[in-house]
Order: sequence, then C-alpha cells, then structure tokens
Amino acid sequence: MEEDKQAEEIIEVEDTRPEYMKKRVLVPMITGIIFLICGIFYAVHTVYYKSTDDAFIEGHVITVAPRVFGPVIHLNIEDNQEVKKGDLLLEIDPKDYEAKLKETKAKLDEAKASLVNSENQVEKTLSDLDFAQADYDRYSKMFDKGISSKQDYDASLNKLTVAQSNNKSAKARYDEINASIKRLEAEVEQDELNLSYTKIYASEDGRITNRSVEQGNYVQVAQPMFAIVPEKMWIIANFKETQLANMKKGQPVKIKIDTYGGKKFKGEVDSIQRSTGARASLFPPENAVGSYVKIVQRVPVKIVFTEDISDYNIVPGMSVVPEVKVK
Repeated sequence: MEEDKQAEEIIEVEDTRPEYMKKRVLVPMITGIIFLICGIFYAVHTVYYKSTDDAFIEGHVITVAPRVFGPVIHLNIEDNQEVKKGDLLLEIDPKDYEAKLKETKAKLDEAKASLVNSENQVEKTLSDLDFAQADYDRYSKMFDKGISSKQDYDASLNKLTVAQSNNKSAKARYDEINASIKRLEAEVEQDELNLSYTKIYASEDGRITNRSVEQGNYVQVAQPMFAIVPEKMWIIANFKETQLANMKKGQPVKIKIDTYGGKKFKGEVDSIQRSTGARASLFPPENAVGSYVKIVQRVPVKIVFTEDISDYNIVPGMSVVPEVKVK
C-alpha cells in the first residue's frame, strides 16, 4: 500500500509541471523530426529529379528586311499584331522597278527584231557563199585544163574569200545578238523579281515584334524593319554537367514559369546539346594556357511542351524552372 501511494505522488508531481517545461522537451523533438523528414525527402527528391533556374523560353524570331530599296507607300501592320502566312505586310513604291522592267522588255524586243534581220543576213551570205564556191570550183577545173585564164581564176577565188568572210561576220553578229537576248531575258527575270520584292508578305503565322518602320520611311536593302515570332515555343535549360548522368530524351518535365507561378506545365526532354555552353560560344575558353581553375560547366538541354499553351502569353526570354524526372 505504501508503494502505491508513492507511485501516485510521483505521477502527481509529473502532471503538475508547468506547460513551458513540457514545450521545452516537445518542441526540439518535433523540430528535429521535421528536419529529418525534410532532409530525407530532399535527398530522395534530388536523386529522382534534376532542376535548374538557369532556363529560359526560346522561339524562332524571323527578322524581316527588304530586298529592294525605296519609300514605303503602304504599311498594313501594327505593333504586336497577329498575322497569317501570306498576308501582305508592307509595300515599297514600285514605280522605279516598273519603269526598269518596261525598259528592259523594250530592249529585249529590239534585240529579237535584230536577231530576225541577222538570221536573214546569215542565210543571204550562205547563199552567196554557195554560189562563190560553185563558181570557184568551175573556174578552178577550167584553169587546170587551160581553158580559163589566170585572171578569171583569181577573180573567182577572191569572190569565194569575200563570201566566206561575209558569212563568218554574219554568223558572229547573229551569235552576238543571241547572247544579248539571253542577257536581256535574265535582266527581265531579275527586274520582275525586284518588282515582286516591293511587296513583302508574311512567311509564317505569328506576331509582329520590334517594328521600326513607318509608312513613308525610305528603306535600304537588308535593313531590319520588324520581326515575326511564331507561336511555337520551347525551353533551353542550362543544367550543370553533374546533373546529366541519367538525363535522356523523352523524360517527363514539370515546368514552372515565373509569370504563372501557380501553374506547372507539362513537357519532355527533346535533346541535349553536344557541347557545353562555354565550348559553343564565340570565344571558347583556352584551358591549356595560364592558371587553370576548374569550374562546373553547363550544358544546354532543349525541353518541349507536351500540352497546349496557346491560351497563355508565353514569349521568348521568360524565366522558367524545369524539373526533369530522371529516375
């Protein structure tokens, strides 16, 4: 009975401890358990998933520049306007190119008329040559037999020589005009191309960006006027080389875009670049000279979306955080 009373007294002392004394024991224990669970989760997560914040949205940016020069007479686009392939975007004044085309066509018609006359001249000289050749052959035989005089023989030979020379000249003139016609036909084709270049059409569906041209501006050849950005987007993620051991094409990716913080997009690994970003740069480092300091390199990885993102305003240059499931 005495032992039971002592046990009740001990229990009574433990139950009557202040609350802050109990918290001093429980809080460190709970905190330690939480940290342990978080550490285990992080360790497992880093084995199965690889992530980086060095990643950005990429897309095709088609810079549009004129192939001919002149003033802009029609401008059918505005900043950030949606365009379809084949839409007429801009027109340069075509008057100079139309006049040049007419002039070249007139020269071509003139050359073709001259070719007909030259062809007739070739036929005439060929006829004269045949007659002179026959005359020479007759007088030559007669001279050999002593029937014809030396004077008649020399006269026939001279006519044959003149006829041959005239025929060669006519043929050379014919070939010259024919070559001129081919050159003028090429000029007509180029002038028609230059005239067609005065109208600039959209080469792809997309949105107009970086517009720097206005109606009335005088534009030069190869002068950037605006760009077309198609809807297709992808991600270039620069992973550390130590993260690529188990990364392969086709692995699923969760994509977090800073603009849409509460949304995770679906994607997959499309390809891994065959060189590091530093090696593929314009001036790659030369590690064989000077003091060498090892730096973990980064390798660009292309990630594509596997869901429709047309309802979201996702444009090149946006920051993203991809998370690749590697195991």
